[in-house]
Amino acid sequence: MTEITFLLNGETVRVAADPTRTLLDWLREDQGLTGTKEGCNEGDCGACSVVVTDEKGVRALNACILFLPQLHGKAVRTVEGMAGPDGTLHPVQQAMVDLHGSQCGFCTPGFISSMVAGHMQGRTDHDVVLAGNLCRCTGYAPIIRAAEAAEAEDAPEWLDDDAAELDVAPLSIAPESVDELAAWYADNPDATLIGGATDVGLWVTKQMRDLPKVAFLNRCADLKGFDLSGDVIRAGAGVTMTDMYETMQVYHPSYAGMIRRYASEQVRNAATLGGNIANGSPIGDNPPVLIALGATLHLRKGSTRRDIQLEDFFIDYGKQDRAPGEFVEAVSFPKSAPALRVYKISKRFDQDISAVLGAFNVTVADGKVTDARIAFGGMAGIPKRAKAVEDALIGKDWSEATIDATLPAFAADFTPLTDMRASADYRLEAAQNLLCRYFAELNGQATNVLEVRA
Repeated sequence: MTEITFLLNGETVRVAADPTRTLLDWLREDQGLTGTKEGCNEGDCGACSVVVTDEKGVRALNACILFLPQLHGKAVRTVEGMAGPDGTLHPVQQAMVDLHGSQCGFCTPGFISSMVAGHMQGRTDHDVVLAGNLCRCTGYAPIIRAAEAAEAEDAPEWLDDDAAELDVAPLSIAPESVDELAAWYADNPDATLIGGATDVGLWVTKQMRDLPKVAFLNRCADLKGFDLSGDVIRAGAGVTMTDMYETMQVYHPSYAGMIRRYASEQVRNAATLGGNIANGSPIGDNPPVLIALGATLHLRKGSTRRDIQLEDFFIDYGKQDRAPGEFVEAVSFPKSAPALRVYKISKRFDQDISAVLGAFNVTVADGKVTDARIAFGGMAGIPKRAKAVEDALIGKDWSEATIDATLPAFAADFTPLTDMRASADYRLEAAQNLLCRYFAELNGQATNVLEVRA
C-alpha cells in the first residue's frame, strides 16, 4: 500500500491504496461520490472526467484510467465540488440548467468537468474541449450553447485554493529525477513504468492484469520539458501530448494538426510522448512522424546512455531494441522541416485510432528529389519507413509522372493486414493516395477536406 496525499474538492485527504487503484473506483466505492460515472472504463467516453490542478495548471482527466499515486500533491475536483460552499452553481453548471444541456444526465458530470477546466483556461474552442465527452441525448447543441454562454463569466473564487501547492513527502514509487528513476529501474528491471497510464490503465481495467511492481514517472521533472536551444528539439519522454501540440504548432504545424486529432483532450493531457514510443504499437501516431523527421531516440540504463535512430528501435511486432532496466529518456529531431506533412486516416475525425497514418518529408532541389523520408503507421507490425517508395523518388523529377510511376513501390514496402479498421487493400490504396495528396499539397493545391469548399 502507498500513502497518497491530495486535495479533493478543497479538502486534504490521505489515502493508503494499492498503486493501481483507479481514482474512479476510489471515488465511487470509498467516498460515495457517484457523480463521476463509469461508462467505457477505458478513457473514451468522458463520463468519468474530473478536474485536476497542479503546478502546470488546470486540466480535465479521465478518472477511470488515472491511478491514485498520479494525484500525489495535486488537487482534484469532481462534479460534487464544482458549486460554492453556499450552493451557488459554477457558471457552466448554471448555463447547462438554463439552456437544457442535460437530458438523461449520465454524461453530464463529465461534461461539467471538461467545461469547468476549459472555462478556467479561458478556452472558446468548445468542440475541441468536449471532443472526449460523449452524449447520446442532446445532439451537443445545447451543451455548446451553455459553454458559450459561460465564456464571459468569471471563474468562481472558491476554486482558487486548488492552485496552492501541497507539502507532500516523496513517494518511493514516484522518482523525482531521471537519476533516481535510472537507479530504481536498474534494480527493478521487471517493473512496469507508468507515464500517463492511458495505455497501462487499460491493462488494469480491461485485461484485469495485476501489476505487482510499478514506478510512476509524472513526478520526474527532468523528463517533462523541451530543450529548444539549438537547431534540434529535444523532447523529454514525459512531455504530454498537450505539451507536444503547443510546441509543434510553432515548429511543425502539420504534426500539430495530427496531434489535435490524437485521442481526446483528457487523453492528450495525460498521455506521454515516451509512452507512445516505448509501447511499440504499430498504430502509434507519433513514431511515423518522428521517423520521417530522422529522429534520434535517447535511451538510458543505470548510468549508461545510448542513442539510436528511432526507426531502429522497432524490431518486430511487440519487440523493441530496449534492454531490461533501460528506458526512453528523450527523443531529438530537427526544428525545421518545411516539407513535413502528416496525414491521419480514421473513421472519425476526433478520438479515433488510425487505420493509416502517413508522414512525408521530401526534399526537392532544382526540380529533382534529392532526399526523402516517408514513414507509415498501420501498414505493418511496426512503424515503418517506405524505403522502396523513397528509392523510387530520389533522383527523379518532382512531377506527377514520377508520382504515378512510384505508386507500385508501396506493395514492395508493405503487406498490410485486414482488421476492424480497414482492409489490406484499402490501406495500400490509401497509402498510395496520400503520396498523391502530398504532391498536390506541396504544389499549392487545396487538399484538406475541412478547408475545401464548393
